[in-house]
Amino acid sequence: QVRLTESGGGLVQPGGSLRLSCRASGSTSRLNVMGWYRQAPGEQRLLVASIHVDGTVDYADSVRGRWTISRDNAANTVYLQMNSLKPEDTAVYHCNLRPLGTSLDYWGQGTQVTVSS
Repeated sequence: QVRLTESGGGLVQPGGSLRLSCRASGSTSRLNVMGWYRQAPGEQRLLVASIHVDGTVDYADSVRGRWTISRDNAANTVYLQMNSLKPEDTAVYHCNLRPLGTSLDYWGQGTQVTVSS
């Protein structure tokens, strides 16, 4: 059983910053890819950023250069530093963990990020 616990969402003005955190607990291998997806109302859940256990990162074009994903492997935690936030970044953000060599996906419950003046 893998549990992902997210924190750090909230309301912020355009141009502001937020930092999301997601801690993995339970029976999970540390050989994994962790990432963040977001889903706005009426839209599909889309990948925002991911990070391999070896540190390799990937970003959606819409956030590249503004946001940074990082991880602490010892703490089984992934972070998403979101700078220069825009109203179109408003969505529910979900943490994801995929063990390497599997098609399993574990999800967090989601945390709301609202960018509004």
